[in-house]
Amino acid sequence: MKKISTSLSLILAGLFLFSCQESKKQDLAADSFLPMQIGNLWYMNNMSYTEIKDTVRINKKLFYKFYSLVGGDASSTFYLRIDENNKLIESYPDDPTKTYIRADFNAKIGEKFFTTGEKDENDNQVTVVQKSDNEMTFFFDPVYHPNLKGHPSEVKYIKGKGWAEKYQKVKIDGVVYQD
Repeated sequence: MKKISTSLSLILAGLFLFSCQESKKQDLAADSFLPMQIGNLWYMNNMSYTEIKDTVRINKKLFYKFYSLVGGDASSTFYLRIDENNKLIESYPDDPTKTYIRADFNAKIGEKFFTTGEKDENDNQVTVVQKSDNEMTFFFDPVYHPNLKGHPSEVKYIKGKGWAEKYQKVKIDGVVYQD
């Protein structure tokens, strides 16, 4: 009887610890402007979507592998992570020395930063134009690009869901949100 009681106690303790870990994971997703977990999906239709497919280490740091299909005939793969300073960093395994700052979630309205700091065609001046507890918008100005200079774009994030686009469904940590 004592063996059964001990086994039952261990099983219950394990379940309790697992539920605490799951709760922490859900809390982290809710706190992030771009939740990252394999299987997360931003879906417009069968021809246009982005999904986290895998993880990879680049310079010994964990990045998430994002796969996007655009218009049914174009695809891209990119690698993102949120660093210890709450910056959204992009890099690639075939050129691990290059990194791009796609967002700084700690920045305040009006703050500016550059995506690479290299003053080359890939370097955008980014300005935080809107920030609340639940949303954040970045204004990208390709100031060094000869053809795109003067043609800025915006990227908006919703806390707990990621990119603020017109998606049919968004799946974050196994939870599906549909419009």
